[in-house]
This record gives sequence, C-alpha cells and structure tokens, in this order.
Amino acid sequence: STPKPSSAASDVYKRQIEVNPRASRTVPFVSKANGIPLAKIASRIMAGEKLSKYNLKYKKNKRYAVKEAVFPFNKFPDSDVLLGPEMKSTGEVMGVDKNFPLAFLKSQMAAGNKLPERGSIFISVRDEDKENIILLCQVIEKIDFKIYATKGTANFLKQFSISVQIINKVNEGSPHIVDFIEKNKIHLIINTTSGVKSIADSLSIRRTALSKKIPYFTTISAAKIAITGLNIVNNSEISVKSIQELYNL
Repeated sequence: STPKPSSAASDVYKRQIEVNPRASRTVPFVSKANGIPLAKIASRIMAGEKLSKYNLKYKKNKRYAVKEAVFPFNKFPDSDVLLGPEMKSTGEVMGVDKNFPLAFLKSQMAAGNKLPERGSIFISVRDEDKENIILLCQVIEKIDFKIYATKGTANFLKQFSISVQIINKVNEGSPHIVDFIEKNKIHLIINTTSGVKSIADSLSIRRTALSKKIPYFTTISAAKIAITGLNIVNNSEISVKSIQELYNL
C-alpha cells in the first residue's frame, strides 16, 4: 500500500498551485513581450517549413513585461479579493517598460487598478512583515502621502520616526478603517494577514475597498514595487507605445 504523507508534507502539498503554460495565454504573452510571432512560426514549422528559415537568435530584452490578471470582483460584491488556487481571472493585461516598477504600474492601470498619485495610505501588516515596511513608509512620506495604520503597525513605525496616524480596527469601534474608506479618506491599502481569524476580521475592509475601487495590496512585494513606481512617476511622466512601435512591426 502507498504510505501516507506526513502532516508537514501534506500541508506543503495542499499549498501547491498548478503552473501550466497554455498556448492561449502564455504563448501570446511571450510573443508580445519579445516581438516574435511564436504561434505563427510554430504552425508553419508544423506545416513543413524549416526552423532555420526564421533565423531565431536569443537576445537580451531591454524591456520588462508584466502580466496582470483581470478579476471580475466588481461584478460580485460578496466576493473576496484574497486569492487561492481557484481559477477566477476573466482576462489578462500586460505592462511594458524599460523600468520594472513602471511596467508593473502600467499593468495595474490596464487592469483597472489605477494607483493614486497623492492622498492617504492605510497600512496594517502582520508581525513578520513589519520590518519590511520601514523603507517603504519612508518612500511613502517622501512622495507626500499621509499614512494611517492600526495600533500595532503604527506604534512600530513611530519607533523609526515615521509620521503615522492611528486608526481603529473595525472591532475597536467607530471611527474605524471601514468608516474612513467609505468617506473616501483612504486612497490605497496595504494589508497583509495570516490566520483564519485575521483574514475574517479584514474581510469588511476588502469588500469596502472593492466597492469604492480602492487599490488593495495583500503582499509586501507587490506594495514595494507599486510605491517605487509611484516614486518614479512623481519625478517623470509615463510613456506609452503600441506593440507595433516597440518592435517596428
């Protein structure tokens, strides 16, 4: 009989997410990112043409291409923006730039997740993420955003001379974070959670942010790139080019 996996191994297995390159999604993205019609070339080779005819050579791309999934959350008010292994996206967009943070920023804009250039940012992160937001918050201050945070996150940031205003969690009573979102006083949210209770407690924040179309980041890595992009945009303009212009097609 097949031996049963240990609890640790079983836990890792449950967290695995399938990575499956698809001809309908991955191939078009790679083609656009490199300016090479891969599907067209592949179909011609299958029809009998020689691969050598196309003189394909590896070349280092000087541009970054970021793919972002488009989700129908705005059409389903009761849905949660936290993702799992389920297939929920209804489309994809791509942001291209010589600068990675700007490519990421473009992908967010194309997906309808437009980031504000000024205003207020709400931050509430789990303990293991706190050290990772110090430099992030310094950049946020630099580009003149006001920072709101829950008590634990705010007290941590104050130790590093970061100006922050404490705001209540929902279960701590009004005025709380959902009140501020509903009154359009928050323009971007960075919120990382772990544990069933923490995720459940922050559900009202995510739902309200969704209804008010407030950009919402649930990972520090995505938040860092987004804020870096906003910092760059603060000093320069975003350039826009079509695929045809990029590759002289």
